[in-house]
Amino acid sequence: QLAESGGGLVQAGGSLRLSCAATVRTLGTYAMAWFRQAPGKEREFVAAVNWNGGTTAYADSVKGRFTISKDNAKLTIALQMNSLKPDDTAVYYCAAKPAVTNNAHTNINEYPYWGQGTQVTVSS
Repeated sequence: QLAESGGGLVQAGGSLRLSCAATVRTLGTYAMAWFRQAPGKEREFVAAVNWNGGTTAYADSVKGRFTISKDNAKLTIALQMNSLKPDDTAVYYCAAKPAVTNNAHTNINEYPYWGQGTQVTVSS
């Protein structure tokens, strides 16, 4: 199971840090990612990290502003979001897939496990 936290309301230009806690003890063998879904839009890729945290990938829209990290000891991943924009408003979901590779997986269809989501609202 995955559980997100850290969402909220922030002004444009501000920062938020999302966390995703996993109950699976083998999180160290999972690749993970963040996706988001804005009202009326499809869920889209935001950031991904491979099983050991050594490889990351980002959507162009967040590159340079967001940072994904993975802590296998604490069974968590985080998404540090800086310089937030109103377009970043969405429900943010963490996702996991068993994968011990050097790849950060960006395809939404590859992820079988999902959290319930946390709302991020950026006001202008």
